[in-house]
Amino acid sequence: MLRAREPDETGFVERDGVRVYWERLGEGEQTVLFLPTWSLIHSRQWKLQLPYFARHFRVLTFDARGNGKSDRPFDPAAYAETEFAADALAVLDETGTEEAAIVGFSLGGQRGLLLAGDHAERVSAAAFIGPSVPIAPPYSYRVLTDFETELETDEGWAKFNSHYWLRDYPGFVEFFISQMFPEPHSTKQIEDGVKWGLETTPEVLIPTQQAAGLGDEAATRELCARVRCPVLVIHGDRDRQSPLARGAALAEATGGTLVTLEGSGHAPHLRDPVKVNLLLREFLGEGERPRERRMSRFYHRRPPRALYVSSPIGLGHAQRDLAIARELRALRPDLEIVWLAQHPVTAVLEAAGETVHPASKLMANESAHIESEMGEHDLHVFQAWREMDEILLANFMLFHDVVRDDRYDLWIGDESWELDYYLHENPELKTTPYVFMTDFVGWLPIDDSPGSREAYVAADYNQENIRHIERHPYVRDAAVFVGSKDDVVPRDFGPDLPFMPDWIERHFDFPGYVLPFDPADYADTERLRRELGHDPNRPLLVASVGGSGVGVHLLRRIAKAFAELRKDVPEARLLLVCGPRIDPASIEPVEGMQAVGYVHDLFRTLACCDLAVVQGGLTTTMELVANRRPFISIPLRNHFEQNHHVVHRLRRYGAPDPTPYDEATPQRLAAQMLDRLASPADYEPVESGGAARTARLIAPLLEERKGNTFERSFDATRA
Repeated sequence: MLRAREPDETGFVERDGVRVYWERLGEGEQTVLFLPTWSLIHSRQWKLQLPYFARHFRVLTFDARGNGKSDRPFDPAAYAETEFAADALAVLDETGTEEAAIVGFSLGGQRGLLLAGDHAERVSAAAFIGPSVPIAPPYSYRVLTDFETELETDEGWAKFNSHYWLRDYPGFVEFFISQMFPEPHSTKQIEDGVKWGLETTPEVLIPTQQAAGLGDEAATRELCARVRCPVLVIHGDRDRQSPLARGAALAEATGGTLVTLEGSGHAPHLRDPVKVNLLLREFLGEGERPRERRMSRFYHRRPPRALYVSSPIGLGHAQRDLAIARELRALRPDLEIVWLAQHPVTAVLEAAGETVHPASKLMANESAHIESEMGEHDLHVFQAWREMDEILLANFMLFHDVVRDDRYDLWIGDESWELDYYLHENPELKTTPYVFMTDFVGWLPIDDSPGSREAYVAADYNQENIRHIERHPYVRDAAVFVGSKDDVVPRDFGPDLPFMPDWIERHFDFPGYVLPFDPADYADTERLRRELGHDPNRPLLVASVGGSGVGVHLLRRIAKAFAELRKDVPEARLLLVCGPRIDPASIEPVEGMQAVGYVHDLFRTLACCDLAVVQGGLTTTMELVANRRPFISIPLRNHFEQNHHVVHRLRRYGAPDPTPYDEATPQRLAAQMLDRLASPADYEPVESGGAARTARLIAPLLEERKGNTFERSFDATRA
């Protein structure tokens, strides 16, 4: 699986025959060591912290012995708390680290306390998240006196029992991880935790419980008294694993600061990562910051500036965003637009002469992740999006730093789902008028059968987004659905959830579809072909699969189909557009075919073709409908947007139904090509002026600052 940031250095350190795997990310004068927790979970628990902190600090982490890439001894003595602390010291030594700030979660609190108390010269600061430290009584249901005794029940916390683990280890892991996340809509966090927990075995985990811990409360308080560094304790008040009283007592005993996260469970660094990251950053110091910052007095008159965040998933977003930007500048000629985007969108923006923020090069690559999740013309985009959580969070944290260190009068996000999600999760961070745009609303399952896990999770995501918007309507100053109400799929968001067209109508404006051109300008196809260097006397076919690499299999199939077509239409020509991420040389040559890479303003070429064969993406198919060009669309398998949202919209305009990839053999494609070359397109007209209407919705936000200042949603108290 593609990570948001890969480690810069990895290695193993060996102690008493046990090898421990470690990673280093980032550079900087200050080092932060993220400690391991219980061996049920390995160092991937820090996936939402490491990319962010690696941009500002030198970061270390390691897998606890018993899980991940570290060894799995079976001797309980190997899992004494002193052994984990010694592993941490060995990693510091191996990486040439004299001193580090430490961050520990749950049992990592015990390891961190040993380091800070007994090796104060190596620890500059210590942060504890949901610390499981014996400094206050545990929950009564967590008393483990019966761990070794076979019980008559396995209900609830009776599952915390060695006999049950050996009998039904997956059942225990699912129960334990679910107890970590009492927060609603935590399906992804629970799935991650279960997956990590199943990477070890009960035979390994049982010795970790048989090992001795820190000792009693008196011994723990004595250790706390030896801590000399600054201490921060972050604890959720709904923590079912370790009582808030433990975090409060730890903060008091070390002279530290307690931050109570109201409504949070045991692992807020996974469920509320933005809050935790910003708390840790404030505690640990600024680390690396930009050398230049822009600030201005409130009454200083200066041209307005907008930060435009354009999604990289589909190059069509860039073209419509450019069209909207042009219309915004027509209304406000003094407007400065800065783009936060990533390849391949940056290629389109730079070709258009736009200003791309230098931080764009630091964004975690969403397109590369999507490609890592694809199969042969197959992309389960909903699941791919869920697996992209660390990339989305890393990019939101980058956005946060960008808008903190520079001033903007407006934020615009086109399908910037991570920006929209985390602003609603953390509305106190919304300080500037904000516009959200999208051409679809509603995660729809491919598997909608009774009892479908996918259907359940999709409905859960929809419900969470609905609650976000209804609870914090002020986060979005404008919400734009790129299309009309009739383009919304007529179904519910899920069981007992609203009807999509009705709910979306209450929460979005409908400016109509946004085209990056006026179809009237491309009515003279013969003239356009000559401008582009295509023979107007030969049938021209164009194949395109968008900006990712997922379409390579379809391009190869189209090339074979074209070879069949030439038996009937020998004068035909095919322009095979591979895009920025597919090597044209990877497609076997066919006579009459030209394979090329990225084509700027591809809509101009599509506007003068006799037939297009494309993936089922919305932008390309709608451009073909607008220019009344015949086309064959072949949606990606398991891609809910292309198979539900796009198909519904195209049917409204009278476009042909898509061709399933499994049926698109070269022979059938060739027959379809021949048939549609002879059939003129007769679509309903696509409304024009969508970009101008969108700009008129957005422009008034430049005249008045609607951003609000909110109190933090947590209480910080000096213990």
